[in-house]
Amino acid sequence: MSNLLDVLLIEDDTIEIMKLNRTISTLNVKHKITEANNGEEALSILKEGNSLPDIILLDLNMPKINGIDFLKILKNDVHLKYIPTIVLTTSNNRNDLLECYKIGIAGYVLKPLKYDDYVSKIEKLLAYWSINELIKA
Repeated sequence: MSNLLDVLLIEDDTIEIMKLNRTISTLNVKHKITEANNGEEALSILKEGNSLPDIILLDLNMPKINGIDFLKILKNDVHLKYIPTIVLTTSNNRNDLLECYKIGIAGYVLKPLKYDDYVSKIEKLLAYWSINELIKA
């Protein structure tokens, strides 16, 4: 039996946000998606919220605080550092990949160009995390 996830999506591209929401809808899963358009907004959601998300899906290329800077802040926070964070990006830059794992991400997923491939990856990602034992705040 898998659990419903509380997901914080940090993404500045409206098309990408719509694509993820459409995918969740297509898969007919009831995960709760909270959206933040950049790292600053995400940090305020995390600090103000009554409960923390189960997982964070993070884009790397964003204004204000980019994904790597956001990760550094997150992983240095005693309350937030245990939230599994999965980078969901178009960047196949090896330096980004290495830096993210060094900081402490839970996964690095490249966004495929084809929508069907995207749906397949998101389905697997959410299925995997929904069977994990997650730290509930």
